Amino acid sequence: MERVFTLRSFLTGIILSIFIAFYDHVSSDINNGSYLAIDHMPVAAITLFFFLTFVVNTLLKRINKNIAFRQGELLLVYCMMLVACSVTEMGLGSQILPIISAPTYYANPQNEWGSLIVPHLRKQLIVTDPDAVTYFFEGLPKGMSIPWGVWIKPLSLWIPFLLVFYFCTICIAVMLRKQWIEREKLVYPLTILPVEMVKEQEPGGKKKAYLPGFFKNPLMWLGFGIAFLAGTMIALHAYNEIIPAPKLQQNIPVFRGTQNLTFRVSFPVIGFVYLANLEVSFSLWFFSLLFQVIKGIFNITGISSTENIGIYGCAGYAIFAHLGTGAMLAMIAYSLYIARSHFRDIWRSAIGRASVDDSGEIMSYKTAFWGFIVGSLLVLGWLKYSGLSLTIGLVFYLFALIIFLVLTRIVCEAGIPTLVATIISSSIIVSMWGSKNIPVSVLVALGLTYVYSADLRTFPMVAGSMSLKIMDRFSRTKKYLFWAIMTAIFVNIVATMFFLLKISYKYGGINLNSWFFKGGPQAPYTYIADLIKNPTDSNTIGWLCRGIGLVVMSGLMFMRQQFLWWPLHPIGFVIGPVWLMDMLWFSIFIAWLIKKIILKYGGARAYEKSKYFFLGLPLGLYTCAGIWVLIDFLAKKHGNIIFWI
Repeated sequence: MERVFTLRSFLTGIILSIFIAFYDHVSSDINNGSYLAIDHMPVAAITLFFFLTFVVNTLLKRINKNIAFRQGELLLVYCMMLVACSVTEMGLGSQILPIISAPTYYANPQNEWGSLIVPHLRKQLIVTDPDAVTYFFEGLPKGMSIPWGVWIKPLSLWIPFLLVFYFCTICIAVMLRKQWIEREKLVYPLTILPVEMVKEQEPGGKKKAYLPGFFKNPLMWLGFGIAFLAGTMIALHAYNEIIPAPKLQQNIPVFRGTQNLTFRVSFPVIGFVYLANLEVSFSLWFFSLLFQVIKGIFNITGISSTENIGIYGCAGYAIFAHLGTGAMLAMIAYSLYIARSHFRDIWRSAIGRASVDDSGEIMSYKTAFWGFIVGSLLVLGWLKYSGLSLTIGLVFYLFALIIFLVLTRIVCEAGIPTLVATIISSSIIVSMWGSKNIPVSVLVALGLTYVYSADLRTFPMVAGSMSLKIMDRFSRTKKYLFWAIMTAIFVNIVATMFFLLKISYKYGGINLNSWFFKGGPQAPYTYIADLIKNPTDSNTIGWLCRGIGLVVMSGLMFMRQQFLWWPLHPIGFVIGPVWLMDMLWFSIFIAWLIKKIILKYGGARAYEKSKYFFLGLPLGLYTCAGIWVLIDFLAKKHGNIIFWI
């Protein structure tokens, strides 16, 4: 049995997990360039893995094959980088410091935060020192040192909570692994690329195989070259406008100019969605177009909802946000129902009434179950400490887990590398209760949840679930994977906090990434302040739309289960209205159309050969973006964005 967890693989994973914090924030903050850790399939992890497998490991093999990394070791390193990326930028790292300091910095007489927000915040969880906060956003005067102490106090409360919260989501992933991988046989399209990159050449060749067969495939290099060339032209155009750059997006005004129909070519989306099932990819673009048509009809007929649900999900279309909530509830209920026998086994194992084979898991079912229960109690205690009531804290936590779980399922089944939900948990609470029925201190505490549960383009549960799939073949040596995952999360959070404080005090946060230091940190408090000044009641239309979403989703799932000819997969309805799908539908359509044609006229063999071309597309663009980070940093070039979506 191949050894996976070795000292060198673990140390390499730790070093690269730390390096990712610097690598990503040099790009997104100092360069104001490409986002390397914004999605469920991060540029940073793939780029570093490409150089590790294609360059470093090839050199090691040429020196002495015995010192080269083995497949399992490489994949363990990748899994550690994957989960590290999930907390270094959009998932947490770029959010937490600005959000916990924004009330002190951005409060002014116009927004009235000084009276509406600041008095109700738990002071131990934010930074209140005015000088420390001002210098954080505007830069430290020469000769002054970074006030580490004012940040260590709140972070010493935040980081343990976040680690427990992420631990709970990993426990859920462990309990669902067997159901999703072995029973339902989800495709996990985003895991195919790293696995192919380390797959050894078939034995029997006459020459020594220094390179995995993946890197000898001409179709892969063709796809790689097309995407890499397109990215390079975009980068060179930023340096000299004479150099032409491919235009990958075209907007066409529709419905009397009230909205745009976006045609965007995303190489990663095309590459990964090509690997998903046809019924899934068809449903994704079909429901996206359907909801865009409905939005257009609403726009020209004046149908709208005045409810304020914040800026995330389906902002401006609260009706669709609530439809999505109902759909997610139906999806979770059905998932629990079809997995009832599996969860029955877990329960019996947890209480010691049955012996269930969990040797292939990274932790026993008993540990995962009780770990989740105890961890959840700690999470609820922390939420209560932050200012939420026990009832609202419990409902918030349940909806947060539902959203995390639904998005994880969709990513693992559909292969969409970037995705958000139609609504976030805190907005569901406000809509259900009504802000006038929620104490101000609780509303303000809901604003703090934006640190880890608002802009959900990536989070550790997805990365953890994909890691379980990637390491599935090493079933007898996975016990160490849990510690590798949690270590990568912890060291990356610490490294990210350290580096962000260093560059923020050096350059001034407002001179770094505009969204993470200006728009994003103000969003929760602007939303909460508006709710306080303009109290709302429980939204009746929201309850109705949640009910409609639940019924429609239930009907779609019923039709899919009962009739083989039914063409629509339910997950398309769940995420069809979100703004990201408006951007991605065309790329999904391209992937679906090409795959359908290839399967119809070439069959499974043609598809198997062609997939390497499509795997080359995201690898080429990601590698290009990763290389230009270093070039831009050395050239002091700002705003050269090769990859965003």
